[in-house]
Amino acid sequence: QHRLLLKNAEQLVLVCGRREPYLRRDGAAGLAVLRAASLVVGLDGCIKAVGQADVIQNQFSEATFERIIDCSGKSVLPGLVDAHTHPVWAGDRVHEFAMKLAGASYMEIHQAGGGIHFTVEHTQKATEDELFSTFQHRLGRMLRAGSTLVECKSGYGLNLETELKMLRVIERAKRSMDIGISSTYCGAHTVPKGKTATEATDNIINNHLPKLKELKLSGEIHVNNIDVFCEKGVFDLESTRRILQAGKDIGLQINFHGDELHPMKSAELGAELGARAISHLEEVSDEGIVAMARAKCAAVLLPTTAYMLRLKQPQARKMLEEGVIVALGSDFNPNAYCFSMPMVMHLACVNMKMSMNEALAAATINAAYALGKSDTHGSLEVGKQGDLLIINSSRWEHLIYQFGGHEALINYVIVKGKVVYENERCETMSSY
Repeated sequence: QHRLLLKNAEQLVLVCGRREPYLRRDGAAGLAVLRAASLVVGLDGCIKAVGQADVIQNQFSEATFERIIDCSGKSVLPGLVDAHTHPVWAGDRVHEFAMKLAGASYMEIHQAGGGIHFTVEHTQKATEDELFSTFQHRLGRMLRAGSTLVECKSGYGLNLETELKMLRVIERAKRSMDIGISSTYCGAHTVPKGKTATEATDNIINNHLPKLKELKLSGEIHVNNIDVFCEKGVFDLESTRRILQAGKDIGLQINFHGDELHPMKSAELGAELGARAISHLEEVSDEGIVAMARAKCAAVLLPTTAYMLRLKQPQARKMLEEGVIVALGSDFNPNAYCFSMPMVMHLACVNMKMSMNEALAAATINAAYALGKSDTHGSLEVGKQGDLLIINSSRWEHLIYQFGGHEALINYVIVKGKVVYENERCETMSSY
């Protein structure tokens, strides 16, 4: 007895075929793809077999399945992994989008009390149930766009009470929803009004982190990562170092915002501290790139942010050539309202000059690596969790090629071998 058989897929994109924890350089340039292939997911939600359709048919001729899906003419891919989101908040910033289009910069809006401060005010006032309700809705949209594992940050509370409220909301979703979640404490998202960066840093180290440790031990809230916005006029390098080290000391993975608007030597710091990943990196130095490659610290690039804020594009090509592990995230937040990893991959290809293979590796195995989960997620290999997409096309590249086309293209989203989204439109509509 097994949970799921996907049979006769035109293309089955494994991404990795040899249990690689990440792909870089040539590995990311050429992906493992099978043709005329089938895949089996067991009752435990893990992949039991993947291979040529006739071989799988013989091997499982006596087996029974809870569900069989004929994938003739279709492509199967790993579920997408979104390595950077800020999805719990109240109060959108559509008015600020208008200001940015008229020429205001991110930091100008921030210093005028808008930006993160605006969202913090609204998030502090919102109840836990209100935040959970909108968060649930956003996760549903991410799932329908093909994301099966998402990194979710706090960071619109800044005070301990609201940060914990956000982390409780994330914990509730972890326990009640199909989508996989990696949670990140981001209390150092900006310096709260009325505090200096040093005071905010001391408060996080002396009050916030001990409380997180206590809640982890009691089993109430399990946080995975620690984040800081290391930026000029926000948290400087020394404050960032202190917070990240204190987080690492209580068992959190370091995964932070660096070198976005100004060169801060964040990449060098992350490599030195053993960071799992650093996000943004629009202004990273050449030395920082080399240090990240050497330390196997993933670069989480966010093409939507550079696009919407009209920033300089991150140097994806240089990073790939230097051997950095390049991952992608949507950076979904009130400043960059995009749920869709297929659109993120498309922007990465067009604006950051990545190939489609490199973009898919970055949105699957490498994004999973950035979250410390590439042993269980990010590729279609025996023993890994059965998270996958079936798309209504005989070539997987349509997921990237069609800009904004995922709504008629993603036919099924499957988590642990269970269909969590079935798209009726694909039955009546050709995806071409």
